[in-house]
Amino acid sequence: MERVLTVDVGNTTTRFGLFTADDGGAPELLGSCEFTTQQPLTCDEARIQARQALALLEARDIDGAILSCVVPSLTDTWRQALAALCDGRPLVVGPGLKTGVQMRYDDPSEVGPDRIADVVAARAAYGAPAVVVDLGTTTNFEIIDERGAFAGGIIAPGVALGARSLAAAAARLPIIELRAPARVIGRNTRAAMQSGVVFGEVARIDGLLDAAIAEAGLADPTVIVTGEGAATIAALLRHDAAVDDTLTLRGLALLWAANRK
Repeated sequence: MERVLTVDVGNTTTRFGLFTADDGGAPELLGSCEFTTQQPLTCDEARIQARQALALLEARDIDGAILSCVVPSLTDTWRQALAALCDGRPLVVGPGLKTGVQMRYDDPSEVGPDRIADVVAARAAYGAPAVVVDLGTTTNFEIIDERGAFAGGIIAPGVALGARSLAAAAARLPIIELRAPARVIGRNTRAAMQSGVVFGEVARIDGLLDAAIAEAGLADPTVIVTGEGAATIAALLRHDAAVDDTLTLRGLALLWAANRK
């Protein structure tokens, strides 16, 4: 039984997942943790962070690692750091890696590695058609058609980014806690902002889901919500949605299993 570390470096957070894998079955998640993404970051700092993650996950060593990184300046840093932790060469999601997914994208190299991992995991766990809504610095939609192909997607500003931009652009508006207020019509500034940001995000997601599903001609697709605040947002949507907090990490583990030999 091999142990693989999956590392998902986002613009805001870096998530780690520890999986066991063998030749016969799907990788099994043993645990996950996350840190704030640091920029800039040295190889030594990345290696220390990975060691801290392994300690939190109660793992002394690993047999392999796979990296998804949406911050180009950090990709080589993390590749070198992970190479020092395992015997084999760490895999990096990008051109040349087998995904098993047909890409209906004008330039497949433009698709972020986290989006690829989401599609791989969603197909494996939920089948097709499906739509993944990944909440982070950006809100990403990944459309999976009836044949399991990646039909394209949508990238919008994330809910936290929207809240920060609102406060930064308007001098009298405060930084707010991202939670749904009791009612849509706010009776104070913070409640009004929370309504606009949280309920506005929910309305945007519902509207984009309606438009994307209709345009792609999907028949009763499964909607999967993952990422920061996934359970809160999913509970407010008109669409029935599965909440899957470890979707991206599982996708990375599946990609590692498909490419490790």
